[in-house]
Amino acid sequence: MHDPRHDELARLLVNYSTSIEAGEKVLIENYDCPVEFIEALVNAVYNAGGYPVVESKYARVMRALIRGASKESLAIIADTELYRMKQMDAFIGVRGYYNAKEMSDVPSEQNAIMGTEWFQPVHMNERVPNTKWVVLRYPTPQMAQMSNMSTEAFEKYYFDVTAGVDYKKMSDNMDPAAEFLRNADQVHIKGPGTDLTFSIKGIGAVKCDGLRNIPDGEIYSCPIRDSVNGTLRYNTPSSYHGFTFTNVELRFENGKIVEASANDSKRINEVFDTDEGARYIGEFALGCNPKVTRPMDEILFDEKIMGSFHFTPGNAYDDTDNGNRSAVHWDLVCIQTPEYGGGEIWMDGELIRKDGLFVHDAFKGLNPDNLVK
Repeated sequence: MHDPRHDELARLLVNYSTSIEAGEKVLIENYDCPVEFIEALVNAVYNAGGYPVVESKYARVMRALIRGASKESLAIIADTELYRMKQMDAFIGVRGYYNAKEMSDVPSEQNAIMGTEWFQPVHMNERVPNTKWVVLRYPTPQMAQMSNMSTEAFEKYYFDVTAGVDYKKMSDNMDPAAEFLRNADQVHIKGPGTDLTFSIKGIGAVKCDGLRNIPDGEIYSCPIRDSVNGTLRYNTPSSYHGFTFTNVELRFENGKIVEASANDSKRINEVFDTDEGARYIGEFALGCNPKVTRPMDEILFDEKIMGSFHFTPGNAYDDTDNGNRSAVHWDLVCIQTPEYGGGEIWMDGELIRKDGLFVHDAFKGLNPDNLVK
């Protein structure tokens, strides 16, 4: 049955997020998504004058593919997909979930070679720097369950936080905050189990206002690679390759994760041992979507939580580059609202945010009262 919310979201992705123009080639890569939404995306691309290319994948098939893979077999896939990605002007990636834990029994070493031999060359090295791209999830009963909501209630919530946000207003309000970050140096984050210092001097800052992720709402920078010192306790669950990590605590010395613990400390250290760069940080970001207020163990939502920050082990982005390279890029999230223990973020001796609300003039436009329609 036709759902007009599909059309609204498709128009946002095609006309705003990727700004498709006549003659541009658009890869629509989808996992376990209903054909009705992919059809809406195809129609939106055609209406913009673009040329859609569709790739439909399935998590169960991906599990089988990775479990039996070798470097040689993945190189064939990577070469094929890399050739196609180089032909594209834009990329829209949509994932649905029938089972969020589908990859949970894939061995760590198999996930590692998938990252280094397939994902990194195709996506991190080609798609991210060389296409207009946006990624999102599609609402499923599995996601509703993850959110402790009924399917109907979650669908309403989903379309509210995705297509129902005024990203143009958010973008305008981000400008002074991003400018402040571009000129900042020392950052000090305090909270329960957290006392962390690092420098972002000269790294820059990028506002995320609906052009790369939907839902969106973050401003990111990156620490100077060897400047991170102290401890950090994350307070949201986060799944990586199908396993849900909780109670993640990290200790840094001169940029490197020298101690890592979680509900499965052995498994999390295997993630950080994927390659040398996995034990260094590739992103620091402030979340500010006023309609995303609680974690659901889905990173595209959780990293946008109002009053949160994420501190990301692994690969750095080219536009805020500290030189760190890795097959890992894991956006672990810490929420600093009072319900989650509060906390403070200081920059160059000035208090920026306290208990999840911005108190500095450059950032106040990102508080909920200034962003809700």
